[in-house]
Amino acid sequence: MPKVRSGTAQKWARVTPGRVEDYRLGVQNPRKSWQAATTAAAKNQAEGAQKAIAEGRFAKGVQKAGNSKWQNNALNKGTSRFGPGVQAAEGDYAKGIAPYLQVIEQTNLPPRFTKGDPRNLLRVAAISEALRKKKLSS
Repeated sequence: MPKVRSGTAQKWARVTPGRVEDYRLGVQNPRKSWQAATTAAAKNQAEGAQKAIAEGRFAKGVQKAGNSKWQNNALNKGTSRFGPGVQAAEGDYAKGIAPYLQVIEQTNLPPRFTKGDPRNLLRVAAISEALRKKKLSS
């Protein structure tokens, strides 16, 4: 039988952070276009997702990880990445939300009634319907 060395995880954690430059170069110079390869894999992705759904793998994975893994990783990794990630995504957020803000601005609302009047919910419904229509048309 083959012998497996101990300490694999420790070596990975020690060596891999020093590969940031290799990561950057790989992203800048991919062997294949990410967009083309990912688009070509759409059928396989759909089949794999359907198989995973049929086998209940999502729920099994959640059960295996448990609350403690989620919470530990969210606190120890997510907390420090959250702010910089939001700042890095500002342009994408602005581009993505702009069409929806435009829909809100262009939606004709029914009249406003006195505070607490249930007819005021028609205003909410008008916005909700307009935004849903925009989402489905995109």
